[in-house]
Amino acid sequence: MPANFNVQARTRGSWAVATALLLVYVVWGTTYFATSIALQTMPPLLMNAVRFLCAGVVMLLIALWQGHALPTALQWRNSALVGGLMVFLAMNFIGFAQKLGIGSGLMATVVTTMPMWLALWTRWGGERVPLTSWIGLGLGVVGALLLAMEGDFSATWVGALLAFAAPLCWSLGSYASRKLSLPAPAMAAAAQWFVGGAMGLVVALCVEPVPALSQISAKSWAAWLYLLVFGTMVALNAYLWLLQNTTAALAGSYSFVNPAVALLVGVALGGELLTGWVFAALPLIAGALGCILYGPMVLGWWQRRVLPRLRAAGAPTGCQEQG
Repeated sequence: MPANFNVQARTRGSWAVATALLLVYVVWGTTYFATSIALQTMPPLLMNAVRFLCAGVVMLLIALWQGHALPTALQWRNSALVGGLMVFLAMNFIGFAQKLGIGSGLMATVVTTMPMWLALWTRWGGERVPLTSWIGLGLGVVGALLLAMEGDFSATWVGALLAFAAPLCWSLGSYASRKLSLPAPAMAAAAQWFVGGAMGLVVALCVEPVPALSQISAKSWAAWLYLLVFGTMVALNAYLWLLQNTTAALAGSYSFVNPAVALLVGVALGGELLTGWVFAALPLIAGALGCILYGPMVLGWWQRRVLPRLRAAGAPTGCQEQG
């Protein structure tokens, strides 16, 4: 089993971690396409706000049905901090950056810095981040950059500032969720989504026109429902679980896998064409995942098994030369 998995993850089994990773990789990779359809007739801030408000209410009912207690005052405050950073600030910064004209290529590249920020906070917080994880994160960013080469890299200075702030806020919220006192996972998700969605709703009502329901197409409603159920309640729950049960590098690896999945979805459903950059980027992304998943294990095997044999094989030669 890869060395990334901590004790709690081992008890639940590697299959649980693999399933959570698969959900985050695949589902979040498809949300790019779903979001583009939803935004055809929905304003972005209002769409996200209502999405997370609804997800928070549904998750709250599920948590209560499971017998979980409501959050304490401290847990509400901590949940508001996490939800404010991840749901309200990070999600809306991306929306505003796109509205202010930042290019898709630059946006996709900037988002890949998130796991590096998360690993940095983790290291400053006293947790060890293996060298192989840093190498993997670097390979992932390069791979995602190559994937984005066909995109638009134009930007205004305000749009660029918001774009860089989005992964910073998401990483801070992710790190806070690993360290702060929060209620049971289902109740924590409910509180974070509800508070973050409520913050977003206030801003959306102030800056965006509210469209009539008749103006929203059936395709946009279907895409929004997909984002609600799979993008939020399934994949985001899986990500929050990964934050508690794996390393920061592994949990954040979705940020450079998702663009590859999104590209394949675009080819399959949107009629997009693959370019030469893709065939250079995909091996780098695969290598990044290999470094993050198996790097510490392979390095440990090399140090325990191979390096001593190489040293032992070289010792007689050195003695003969000295003689």
